[in-house]
Amino acid sequence: MVIIYHLIEGPLRCSELRKQMPSVTERTLSLQLKTLESDGIIDRKVYTTKPPLKVAYMLTDLGKSLIPLINAITDWGRKADEV
Repeated sequence: MVIIYHLIEGPLRCSELRKQMPSVTERTLSLQLKTLESDGIIDRKVYTTKPPLKVAYMLTDLGKSLIPLINAITDWGRKADEV
């Protein structure tokens, strides 16, 4: 869910996601990205027009359908913190 939350605003590179989630190891992030891609939640875009190779991750239409759910969980968490 955290990866999806960070991709709501738009495509991010793996290094940008790591900055957003400093406690996640590179291996764990890589495995989660592969799982989300194979599940059709995110798309991996490789830009090869000029070096260095750039890879960005973005939500698919299926992934975007989860945004209301992610926002509801985020709102609930914020309200729980206020209690």
